[in-house]
Amino acid sequence: MDHQSSSSGSGVSLASFENENRVAAAATDAVTKTSDVAKQVTTEATRAIGKAGSTVTHQVKEILDRQVGVGAEMVGHFAHSAKRAAEDLEEKAPQAAGLVRGIADRLEDYSVELHDQSVDRLVQRAADFTRRQPALVFGLAALAGFVALRTMKASPSVASPSIQPSQQSRDPYASNSRGL
Repeated sequence: MDHQSSSSGSGVSLASFENENRVAAAATDAVTKTSDVAKQVTTEATRAIGKAGSTVTHQVKEILDRQVGVGAEMVGHFAHSAKRAAEDLEEKAPQAAGLVRGIADRLEDYSVELHDQSVDRLVQRAADFTRRQPALVFGLAALAGFVALRTMKASPSVASPSIQPSQQSRDPYASNSRGL
């Protein structure tokens, strides 16, 4: 009897062990499936964000390309105005007129060349120029910074209202008490 009870105790223990293994296997399977779903969601979210970012980038590039075209047209108008100025200068200062006309021709050529460029191409050309002439670019940047600083220092400052109480009244509610 003692032997039967121990063997029936083993049966319960074995069944309990098998149930624990099934529960552990089910839990592991659930965690694996949850992990797979999380990976899928992450992948889809990353893909969606990338697509949205790509769309925004494309739209920004289109806007900038249009602005490059507008800028090219402005340079063209400036070149046309410079040519008219050269015509006006022709009688009184032919050398100055020739110089202005030469500048106007270069501006017009630059305008035509700029009109056919994309923002990507302009950035690439600027990067190439910077690699070829770093000292010149650094010098121009320093000059631009100096001019900007001098311009900001020379501009009149805007007077800000005083934060100190006025001499007439130290009590901010004094003027309101008279009218009540």
